Amino acid sequence: MAQNSEHLSRLNESDWQYYGWRVVLAASVGVMVGFGSLFVFTFGVFVKPLEIEFGWSREAISRGFGFAALMLAICSPTLGRWLDRYGPRRVILPCMMVFGCGIASLALLRAYLWQFYATCILLGAVGNGAAHLSYSRAISTWFHRRLGMALALVMAGAGLGSMLLPFLAETIIASSGWRAAYLVLGGLALGLGLPSTWRYIHERRQLQHDFRPAPHAGLTWQQGLRSFPFWIIVAVLFVGSVSMNGSLTHLVPLLTDRGITGRDAALCASALGGSSLVARVIVGSLLDRFLGSRVAFAVYLILAAGILLLGRAHSLFTGCLAAAFIGVGAGGEADITPYLLTRYFGLRAFSTLYGVTWSFYAVAGAMGPVILGRAYDSTGSYTSLLTVLALCTTLAAALMFLLPRYSNSEAMEAEFVQLA
Repeated sequence: MAQNSEHLSRLNESDWQYYGWRVVLAASVGVMVGFGSLFVFTFGVFVKPLEIEFGWSREAISRGFGFAALMLAICSPTLGRWLDRYGPRRVILPCMMVFGCGIASLALLRAYLWQFYATCILLGAVGNGAAHLSYSRAISTWFHRRLGMALALVMAGAGLGSMLLPFLAETIIASSGWRAAYLVLGGLALGLGLPSTWRYIHERRQLQHDFRPAPHAGLTWQQGLRSFPFWIIVAVLFVGSVSMNGSLTHLVPLLTDRGITGRDAALCASALGGSSLVARVIVGSLLDRFLGSRVAFAVYLILAAGILLLGRAHSLFTGCLAAAFIGVGAGGEADITPYLLTRYFGLRAFSTLYGVTWSFYAVAGAMGPVILGRAYDSTGSYTSLLTVLALCTTLAAALMFLLPRYSNSEAMEAEFVQLA
């Protein structure tokens, strides 16, 4: 078995039998039932059932999501450091176990908000240990020339989960209640995420030699934090997250305020999810062919166009078009950030640096909906602030032209040649 695995690992990245594609498939499954898909996209489905069951206000329930996001921001750099030090398996497996049990434990909720908040905080603490931040570490050791496509296929799992899991949760709630829905979702994380990770998630050198974390080429995390390209990436990601998450959260209420039916507004939201899924694959392919900063510029420019159009949407067509453009930004960003980090800084401290970017992304993602909500409460309209956010996103996209050509690509390729 070990000889067969070593043979598969030495095949070309373009060969479908290459072991790295098995790692991609397993990571895609793990991400599909991980924090980003299973917790984030199903959270809203449980708001009304919890409100009816316990009499909690929607604001109080929403604070649970905020606590999870805040804890995610706090813990992501530490999780990234552990990933670099101990390897992905030793981090993902315990985090996925805690995450799955934590989701399932919500079925035992009683009328105590502190119990709900404590569980959300726990889920946020281990969240990125059961998300693409962790899986990207393993994927990046298996691919160089096809890294963009590999990351895109992993994130396609997240897109698939975001489309299927809310529907599944809603169906179970309607037939068996919200407690049964939490049990099923927790079971999916444990039943799908754990076995696929245990069987296939290995770094390339670990599969060929032993299971100790392998040293990699690249900068230390201290050098990365002192570099100009890193803060360009963070700045663009931060602005994009504020704009994108704010628009996502207020998409349906904005459209219904303008006379679009709730059903048509939901269709626009579906268009966003669909375009996000398609964009992940297309952007991943483009990253393998063109300079990443140029691809990122185009993606964020499309995002800016979507935000500007959303501020002026008064029909189903313009609403769907705006949502589709925003979906391109949501899907493309998930590929771009880890790709650029590997190209500029290598794999030595990849997860630590990725964790830091996630902290900024999470804080910005929490700010966006609040800023837009306050703007609406103050002015009765989203249009002015969406116009400002579109302009800011355009300026952030232009910052990508300040990034130099890849500085670490040759060292990474030499590492791959040595292993081949």
